[in-house]
Amino acid sequence: MSPGFPTGQLEVSMEEFVNYYNNERYHESLQNFTPAEVCFGRQESIIKQREKLKIKTMNKRRQYHNFQMLNV
Repeated sequence: MSPGFPTGQLEVSMEEFVNYYNNERYHESLQNFTPAEVCFGRQESIIKQREKLKIKTMNKRRQYHNFQMLNV
């Protein structure tokens, strides 16, 4: 048993951290993918999703800008 942790709490905390580190935290050294995404080869589909989102966002920004210019 570790000092400062109730029985079993250390294991739970470590499991939560490993899950976060591998599945949620983006790693700059992995080109902003999670280790799980790289391990399972999901980069191409994620890149496509990111590109679609970027295009959608840019179109919204363009529309907003054009709307603002009309109301000046």
